[in-house]
Amino acid sequence: MEIANLIPALVALPLIGFLISGLFGKWLKRFTGIFSTGVVFLSFGLALISFVLFHPMERTIPEIVTVLPWIETGGIQVSLAYQVDQLSLYMTLIITGIGSLIHLYSIGYMKDDPGFARYFAYLNLFIFAMLNLVLAENLILLFLGWEGVGLCSYLLIGFDYHKETAANAGMKAFIVNRIGDLGMLLGIALVFWYTGSVSFTAIGGAILEIPPFRYIIPVTAVCFLSGRSESRRNFRCTFGFRTRWPGRLPYPH
Repeated sequence: MEIANLIPALVALPLIGFLISGLFGKWLKRFTGIFSTGVVFLSFGLALISFVLFHPMERTIPEIVTVLPWIETGGIQVSLAYQVDQLSLYMTLIITGIGSLIHLYSIGYMKDDPGFARYFAYLNLFIFAMLNLVLAENLILLFLGWEGVGLCSYLLIGFDYHKETAANAGMKAFIVNRIGDLGMLLGIALVFWYTGSVSFTAIGGAILEIPPFRYIIPVTAVCFLSGRSESRRNFRCTFGFRTRWPGRLPYPH
């Protein structure tokens, strides 16, 4: 087994689970939960094997796993690629390990819910988005993974959309997330403008040439941190206002 084959497989498994649960959950019924949970457990197993093969305590150079060429325009080349290193592997183990346990618990917790298949489709999509977020080799894929996480948060918060509280909370989460996304997009644009690349490998080399305390670094950091703040329940923007979630966040039940 090689990491170049394992990483795309462990990322694709939750996506397959999402498609099967979303398209055929109506007919699979309760088996949807078992299938969706199984693909995440399998993804966790592949993550464990990748962790052992990578030897994270010995290697310091990341391994780039390129799946296919993606964007080629105006001299810009972006590949659908994943960066495997100590941090990304640890995060992959956390996402798939804890995620598989959440799936397993949800089989019993959601057994009587009419949206059983839809719920597991959302969970599988959530795992897929998080894996792309932590394994991305470039800022474009990272941003898409981040957007996927935000979308799944909206879908799960507003899961019981027939309830006004859930629908309102889901919409508020969606709007606040878009404010944070603007900061992240500005950060990506600044990085590309200064380095001419969105690849983390190229960006890392270019940063070494930036003089200490150059304005581009703190400004870009603020932009990315504003994107990070979207995941907080209390979001304070630079203009000084605060928005709070109305009471406790709703959850499927």
